[in-house]
Amino acid sequence: MERSLLVSLLCVWALSSLSAASVDTTEQCPERILGNERRQTCPKKCQQDKDCGNKRQCLCDGQCGLSCVAPGRTCPWPLPPGKNFDVALLSPSPSFSALLEVRCKPGFAMHNGLDSTIRRCQGDRQWSGDEPVCTASPRGGLAAEPVLVPEVSCSLPDDELLSVQGSAIVGSTIHYQCAAGSVLIGNSENICHENQTWQYPHPICRRVVCPPPKEVERGHLVAVQRTAYEVGDTIYYLCKKNFLLDGPNQVTCLPNGTWSAEPACRARCPVPAQRSRVIVGGVKRWPYDLTDGVVAHGENVTFFCKHPEKLCSFTATEVCVDGQLKQPSCYLDPTWLQFKLFPHRLVSEIDPCDPADLQ
Repeated sequence: MERSLLVSLLCVWALSSLSAASVDTTEQCPERILGNERRQTCPKKCQQDKDCGNKRQCLCDGQCGLSCVAPGRTCPWPLPPGKNFDVALLSPSPSFSALLEVRCKPGFAMHNGLDSTIRRCQGDRQWSGDEPVCTASPRGGLAAEPVLVPEVSCSLPDDELLSVQGSAIVGSTIHYQCAAGSVLIGNSENICHENQTWQYPHPICRRVVCPPPKEVERGHLVAVQRTAYEVGDTIYYLCKKNFLLDGPNQVTCLPNGTWSAEPACRARCPVPAQRSRVIVGGVKRWPYDLTDGVVAHGENVTFFCKHPEKLCSFTATEVCVDGQLKQPSCYLDPTWLQFKLFPHRLVSEIDPCDPADLQ
């Protein structure tokens, strides 16, 4: 009965805290329900959101009253396994005003005789109250009431990009993780010493950015002009008429600060044959039948070469590379007289050589 009433009151209190930023500025924080909140520091006091800066809001923060807090910043989670108790998060995430339940295992109880308690994520990114102590309950009587030694902890970093996993109490270890699109600079874990100082300075999360993309020759960039681009930003490439895009038309800023590709606009190639058919796209055709007598960058062109000793032909293939298409060393373009008087004897029209003749 007592526990159900406590949870109901806590839910009402949490909803009041989250809506404090939108109520009239004269409204005060509701009466604090959790009476065992442990605070090291209180955030800046305020009356409304405009009193705060740097993405903070004016929210009710327990005994600190209306304070400038960042509601998206989290308390350490998941917490390390406890001795004789289990911890369960009662909110979707361990952010400001989130609640968690600490429940003693069967046969154990806290000093007040209860088997559970509620803790709240405060504006200083610490869970309210002291670390729970669950001791064995004597048979047939109330739980023994141990002497509690308040747990002390180290301060947590105030960085919206940096999340912490683990407990910040003395002797514990925490692990750091940066938000997507940023990299960790410093140690990835830390230990809280007895003098409430960390073994190492807190790391920082540095946002990853890509430099402006290079201009593409014979083409255009389709992008919002910036001095730097964030991870996941995309830009598009377009080529001028008669040029072919070599690479993807869309590139993305990667987590390592580089672009996913560097496309280029490539020129078409004139076919170095006039009086002999060639094979383009699997079709045998005269060069003058090709549009403008050229092929696109990356296109294969197959030429016919005459056997040096026999009246037969074999093929040699070259590829168009940015306006350059080499003529195979074996190819000899027929003369105008051969083309006009003996078209049936052109190298592209005679029978192909037997494979044995080419060995």
